[in-house]
Amino acid sequence: MAAQCVTKVELTVSCNNLLDRDISSKSDPLCVLLQYTSGQQWYEVDRTERIKNSLNPKFSKKFQIDYYFELVQKLKFGVFDIDNITVQLNDDDFLGEFECTLGQIVSSKTLTRPLLLRNGRPAGKGVITISAEEIKDNRVVLLEVEARKLDNKDLFGKSDPYLEFHKQTSEGKWVMVHRTEVIKNNLNPVWRPFKISLNSLCYGDMDKAIKVECYDYDNDGSHDLIGTFQATMSKLKEASRHSPMEFECINEKKRQKKKSYKNSGIVSFKHCEVITECTFLDYIMGGCQLNFTVGIDFTGSNGDPRSSDSLHYISPNGVNEYLSAIWSVGMVIQDYDADKMFPAFGFGAQIPPSWQVSHEFPLNFNPSNPFCNGVQGIVDAYRVCLPQIRLYGPTNFSPIINHVARFAAAASQQRTASQYFILLIITDGVITDLDETRSAIVNASKLPMSIIIVGVGGADFSAMEFLDSDSGALRSRSGEAAIRDIVQFVPFRQFHKAPKEALAQSVLAEVPQQVVSYFSMYKLQPPNKPPAKQEQQKQA
Repeated sequence: MAAQCVTKVELTVSCNNLLDRDISSKSDPLCVLLQYTSGQQWYEVDRTERIKNSLNPKFSKKFQIDYYFELVQKLKFGVFDIDNITVQLNDDDFLGEFECTLGQIVSSKTLTRPLLLRNGRPAGKGVITISAEEIKDNRVVLLEVEARKLDNKDLFGKSDPYLEFHKQTSEGKWVMVHRTEVIKNNLNPVWRPFKISLNSLCYGDMDKAIKVECYDYDNDGSHDLIGTFQATMSKLKEASRHSPMEFECINEKKRQKKKSYKNSGIVSFKHCEVITECTFLDYIMGGCQLNFTVGIDFTGSNGDPRSSDSLHYISPNGVNEYLSAIWSVGMVIQDYDADKMFPAFGFGAQIPPSWQVSHEFPLNFNPSNPFCNGVQGIVDAYRVCLPQIRLYGPTNFSPIINHVARFAAAASQQRTASQYFILLIITDGVITDLDETRSAIVNASKLPMSIIIVGVGGADFSAMEFLDSDSGALRSRSGEAAIRDIVQFVPFRQFHKAPKEALAQSVLAEVPQQVVSYFSMYKLQPPNKPPAKQEQQKQA
């Protein structure tokens, strides 16, 4: 019998007295959460934001994880000093790690332990604190906040303000629950709208105190307090664009020194709305279909499929990395698609009879009906297609992304939560049309669509890490930012010795959140009845 999820748990992480890896400044830490699979493989669940120049970071991003009472859920928290933009994890950046079970955290509620090196010895410095809270309430708060006439804390230029929101525990301790982005050189900042769970913000209690602190950001980590105030959700809910809810930002030290002191600026809440956010299962059980499409890289860098060192070479036992990736991901996805008819395409090959290069040809060579019957149908079409084409190039992703995006765009016009599209791209190498692909992804972020990229072979996949954009919103060449993170990249080589479900767990981990984020962004409720399938419109 399969394990049943008892509840969801939210984990908050902070560290103290970390190792300092930087010469001219302090470490820039982030924390990565990994979970141990039944197949003896660690895979990444999520990671926090990076905090610049801090040896005592308090991470505002929370980890959410399903809690199973009857399973031993082994977790690992790795702390890294990240200096580069792509947020790749290297041994040189390693500050320490801590392993435990979710049961240990839940039973302790708050766990503080020293960080260890990978050999199990103490890192010499650094402790990690992990706190757990059960998520019983799926209400979320949507907030729009701005400020005016903030104190200027900088000698050259203006303050770089940001806000921190804190809630108060039953012991009277204040815990940070959200940090806004920094607005550079501006005493009248307008922060991006954000959402936070009502439980995280105030334990779901509309009258519980919320403390808001406004800081001037400094690169060296010595952020200056501009001022602070307290509010409640009852008060914030009165905010509207016509009648904002405003608070004086008070700096107590400044008030005590200066008799004429009034405030250090005004923080204004333009919008505050509490909504009940549907879960992934609410949408799936309500009838939302996941439409699965596969794109396969047939560029020349894969090597001649007849040669045993080619990535497309099918071994005597009938497998290669492409087939393994199709099976691993497809076997999970197919359960959420009623008719299990999946379009499958190739790119980067010369195809008969004209031998022109194509970047979106159907594996079955039938443009009017590119569907394959189930995962086995995709595998069969791949095997039949392989000897009939010539591997060529270049490696262009944008045509296949735009192809699926056209159908996702048509589905989005229905303004229902009935269709979501998942594109699996399996590739061996360096992307050629990076700018066009960036633009295609930015466009697709507005649509009910996610993109999974599995890298096979031993190529340099730094461009794929860039597209994954875990370090910040992906931008097109023109500067437009993706409104959602919809790309998940995983190199297959991490899973060579792992069971097949480990790859699927890793690449599909972000999909439920991506589905929910899209439908909630457009305030679309579960359809509650099976829809007519959008992909059944013939793909010409």
